Amino acid sequence: MKEKLIERRRKLLGPNFSTFYKNPVHIVRGNGVWLWDANGEKYLDCYNNVPHVGHCHPEVVKAIADQAKKLNTHTRYLHEGILDYLDRLLAKHHKAIGSAIMVCSGSEANDIALRMAEVKTGNRGVIVTDATYHGNTSAVSQLGYDRNIQSVGNHIRYVRAPDNFRESTETDLSESEYFKNNVCAAINSLQEAGHGVSALLICSVFFNEGFPNLENGFLDATIECIRDAGGVVISDEVQPGFGRVGTNWWGYQKVGLEPEIVTMGKPMANGHPVACVATSSEIMELFRQNYSYFNTFGGNPVSCAAASATLDVIENEDLIRNALLVGKYAREGLEELKKEFPQIKQVRGSGLFFGAEMRGDDNKPLSKFALKIVEKMREKKILLSVLGKNRNTLKIRPPMVFSKNNVDYLIENLRDVMKENECEN
Repeated sequence: MKEKLIERRRKLLGPNFSTFYKNPVHIVRGNGVWLWDANGEKYLDCYNNVPHVGHCHPEVVKAIADQAKKLNTHTRYLHEGILDYLDRLLAKHHKAIGSAIMVCSGSEANDIALRMAEVKTGNRGVIVTDATYHGNTSAVSQLGYDRNIQSVGNHIRYVRAPDNFRESTETDLSESEYFKNNVCAAINSLQEAGHGVSALLICSVFFNEGFPNLENGFLDATIECIRDAGGVVISDEVQPGFGRVGTNWWGYQKVGLEPEIVTMGKPMANGHPVACVATSSEIMELFRQNYSYFNTFGGNPVSCAAASATLDVIENEDLIRNALLVGKYAREGLEELKKEFPQIKQVRGSGLFFGAEMRGDDNKPLSKFALKIVEKMREKKILLSVLGKNRNTLKIRPPMVFSKNNVDYLIENLRDVMKENECEN
């Protein structure tokens, strides 16, 4: 049956339509942190941040069903749902964030954010790291992985992502100084090319880049350079947002940053396609004066009901605190594994986004080994992944209802897998 499904995907969705794992999983049901395949086998989900408060959370499901019974239409009609939700959402951001546009995906949110930055600054230049991902529209796909297969605009500059194992002739510099210097060089390049600087677009905790351990105030000097050059900061909160970091609602709060523009997505409505770009009233007014933007499905009543219910669950079940406590417990468990397995060079993370970077005795990235571990964990019916520039860092990003018992199960199986499999570069 699985082979037939794969063939149907290839025919109907096109070749190379990605799946996880060499042996894809045919998932038919989910609940909390668990998924079940077509054969009734149970998998621990250590990967998905879309079902933020757990797969099929009954309160979110009920909110969707109840609203769908009443009304679902677009935002050109008046409806309290979107306003009530945004009142709650914007109150969780810093004081300058006062307006928002609701859309259906993080890609759309980042696309709009770039336009906002351009209309605010009068410049077009964008700076991102060289190991990131910000979406799939034509504009934002140039900023991430897909830039390797398409032409890239001359208004984009890539800077080296922060790296705890940086190889550089400037080894005497801290990561903060090194990153700032590279951003300043990108600013100069954009100015010389006549583009100027519109924005630095980043995930404030650098999750896609492998979430390196960084000192407090890491971004302070860099942000000062961006603003001195007339640019703004866009914080992509699609992964760290809604309490995943464990200490705050947003990753930017954890690092002490107040961005001009914030984008949110995946976890907003626990799997319902909801995303958002939020900014100051001033920037929003400029954007609205220059673009007649409208999104048919963004902010529809059912989506807002799902998003509002998700906020309820985060607050009522104290899931940000859970992320803090369980994430700390998980990192401690990985540190114990590190004592047994020298391939684990560094354990790191924040809240319920954690993992370990794999490197050999020569400090070379163990990319193949990390991927092998992921595949073997899938055979143990535990789902996780890899990320980082070298794809050698285990990526563990479970739903926010993950428990210490779930951590114990994860660590036990990870220990078995690492014992059973030889290291390879």
